[in-house]
Amino acid sequence: MGKIEITTGDFLKNAGIVGMKYMLDLSEAEENKDYGISEDEQNLWLDRQFAEHADWTDLAFRAFVKNFGSSSTFQRVLDTIDSILEKIETGNWKTGKEEKEALKYINDKLLSNSYQAGFSNIEMDVETPEVYRDLKKKKLSDKETKEQLKERLEALKYFLEQPLCRETFIMKSAIYTYINRFWDGKCFLLRSNAKKDMRELFEKEFSNPLRNYIMSEHLKAKELCIDCGMLMDAKEKVSIAFMKDMADDLTRKRSAFWNCKVDAWLCPLCAFVYALSPLGFQLFANKFVFININDSVSSLIKANSKKRKANIQAEKEEGERYTVWFARILNTVLFEKTGELFNIQIILRGVRAEDKYMFSIIQMETLKILKNNTVQKGLACLGKYPYIKIGNDFLNVHETVVLNILQYRNQYALLNKLMRALLDTENGLATAYCVYMIQIWTNRVKQGKETEEITYMGNSISMRNNGYNLRTDIMSAKGTDKDNCLRGTIYQLLNALSVRDEKRFIDIVIRMYNSSHRLMPDGFVYMLGTREQDKEKFLEYGYAFVLGLQGSHPDNKEEK
Repeated sequence: MGKIEITTGDFLKNAGIVGMKYMLDLSEAEENKDYGISEDEQNLWLDRQFAEHADWTDLAFRAFVKNFGSSSTFQRVLDTIDSILEKIETGNWKTGKEEKEALKYINDKLLSNSYQAGFSNIEMDVETPEVYRDLKKKKLSDKETKEQLKERLEALKYFLEQPLCRETFIMKSAIYTYINRFWDGKCFLLRSNAKKDMRELFEKEFSNPLRNYIMSEHLKAKELCIDCGMLMDAKEKVSIAFMKDMADDLTRKRSAFWNCKVDAWLCPLCAFVYALSPLGFQLFANKFVFININDSVSSLIKANSKKRKANIQAEKEEGERYTVWFARILNTVLFEKTGELFNIQIILRGVRAEDKYMFSIIQMETLKILKNNTVQKGLACLGKYPYIKIGNDFLNVHETVVLNILQYRNQYALLNKLMRALLDTENGLATAYCVYMIQIWTNRVKQGKETEEITYMGNSISMRNNGYNLRTDIMSAKGTDKDNCLRGTIYQLLNALSVRDEKRFIDIVIRMYNSSHRLMPDGFVYMLGTREQDKEKFLEYGYAFVLGLQGSHPDNKEEK
């Protein structure tokens, strides 16, 4: 019967290919018979007979439920029910604030508009629908007796764990939390379709057009798919505008096209692949991550394997809350044959509706930075304690450092911000020093001097110690163990570093040494100069000195 080839394309098409492979792997289809990767590893192929008879809607829904189920609101509701039942059974249930919030969470999530719309489509096809109707009439309350609450929660759990309920509610969670971050305005994500059956909508918008397109000949077709270049009839074409941030509404905005004639249409096969793109991304904490490697389909699928994600999650200790999405990127990058890969594209997208795609090309130099032992240790430490409170906001230092590395930005702006925050709080010195170490070793890698550890570390540690010794002398002379007397001066030094004002920085340092009995160290001489290396040393040595003034030193327990 022949094969249907799905060619690689932009990052969303490639994510869709990864999603297609994931979906088919979950099904009963046989690899290398019903589907597979071409011999040159440039395409994913489908057996034509299999494609014509496959239940594409069922395959897609099973994949979406499997992929997003564990991180869905539905699963968190089930976990909350289990937690309450356990407390009741062990005699630890009490009517406190925590218990009220848990019950309110169950009520609010299960009675949301999207869940009620989903229930209305399945209530005639599931067992004990009266359990959900009763919840609508009378919400769960801590005023009920333990026996009443246990009975209701057990009945509710039985109702929710029915396969049809599970699929419906997980899909309702997924489409409004995850899928709509990638495409919108079509199928079940069209506002007017919110209360309609999701499977019927997907069948009509994606599966039927795909099946009919495969089974049809296009001898007289004149339209070309903008992605794969295959012929299609005018009635088969699909606007690519349903993919977010890809194109404007083509029916309203035609001025971008020659003679205002729109030709950016997808064939039903490519449209289906694009619709699966959310399955190709990995979700870690608050980031969707996709690693776009174009050398082969096998490399693409391997880099975005769901199995690796499961392994990483299995290794996490219970109670850890730090963002682990970078571990996925780092592991993939470091375990690939870096000598053969010159470019790896990383695409990130936040889970918030307003978040946009962020792109980074990881080149060989970045790979070397990420492989540096000191950088890896620094990132590991920041990963354990990623957040610093600055004012009323919390800054994710770990995430910011990672993005700086990926996007070829230095860490000095972040470091300056952290050190300014230290003027108002005593916490965060170890975090600032960790960021500093990542920056200087990034510089060493870029300069090809990462092996010069002893000499380089000696210079920076010496400058830090000079700052700490001066701090000790000044505080001793003033008879205090608080550094309030230094904060104004530190603020001025940070201002000078932020704008690279060497003259201002040295003037302040000279005045400080004049007020003490110490000689000004030679290290300050090496900070001055017009060469690029001198400017970099000004920042490296300058920040090391100010870190010492703020209390950073080898015996600091927090830094250890």
